[in-house]
Amino acid sequence: MAAPGHDLEHDGPWRCLTAGPSPVTVGGVPPAPDRPELRPEVADVLRRFLQHLELERGRSAHTVRAYAGDLAGLLATVPALDALDLPALRRWLAAGHAAGLGRATLARRAAAARTFTAWAHRVGLLAEDPGGRLVSPRAKPALPSVLDTAQAEALLDAAGSGAAEGDPVAVRDQLVLELLYGTGIRVSELCGLDVDDVDRSRRTLRVLGKGARERLVPYGEPAARVLDRWLPDLRRALAGPTSPPALLLGSRGGRLDPRVARAVVHRALEAVPGAPDTGPHGLRHAAATHMLEGGADLRFVQEFLGHAQLATTQLYTHVTVDRLRAVHDQAHPRA
Repeated sequence: MAAPGHDLEHDGPWRCLTAGPSPVTVGGVPPAPDRPELRPEVADVLRRFLQHLELERGRSAHTVRAYAGDLAGLLATVPALDALDLPALRRWLAAGHAAGLGRATLARRAAAARTFTAWAHRVGLLAEDPGGRLVSPRAKPALPSVLDTAQAEALLDAAGSGAAEGDPVAVRDQLVLELLYGTGIRVSELCGLDVDDVDRSRRTLRVLGKGARERLVPYGEPAARVLDRWLPDLRRALAGPTSPPALLLGSRGGRLDPRVARAVVHRALEAVPGAPDTGPHGLRHAAATHMLEGGADLRFVQEFLGHAQLATTQLYTHVTVDRLRAVHDQAHPRA
């Protein structure tokens, strides 16, 4: 069943554990079928930790879901919580390595374990914090594939042609693409927007990002033109008496599901010859890369994307340098 206020296309992320024969849930969502079984007392500890992440530290549902999966696997390997020591952590990571897990996955698992053991020690559940001495492989950041500017233009032109007749769903899908590329926001941030978050006079969006950090993001004239078509009449065509104040609605009047927005992007990318199938995050990558190539300051792009650390934004400078080198190698007579 869909969560209240959401389209039936949308069911929220599960955050659950399995304890013995019956499911123990966080958020009231059914357990994943491959989730390992945990003893009730261990499942209760993990549930408390996940609630700490969600309610006290403001972590996103996606982050909480990732912690739940990693830590349920870890805790299933020890007979009791007090057996969670440094050798147990190392054995768990070694088993993952033997199973063929990549460096990034192992680094994520180690980070999850360190966060959990630090919390468990702080609240008195572990006598000491074994995660503080856990060393994990450093993940090498992968450079994302990005659309070039011609491909981005082709993507948005095709969306505009499809929405020309004024079908509400087609115009909504065009708006999804224009806002994802035009503002660089995450798909979860896009689907979380309400109508009141749009300041059409100043052409800005009030976006709630990771860690409940709020920022204002400008959007351009192309997105403004689509918004003017969408609000209020075409949005009203999809809205029902119980619709939430969401900017983007699903076909049944609920808040647009991020999975539906992802499907919109993938379908649009399929129609662009040679375009990498990068999904919504690829449009975010493209927005950042194209701004830096156009001369934008790195600090501005950091604020634009809502990155807490400048090092995260610096990834895009590597992308632009790699693309510059490729063009140089192809075009310069002395390359």
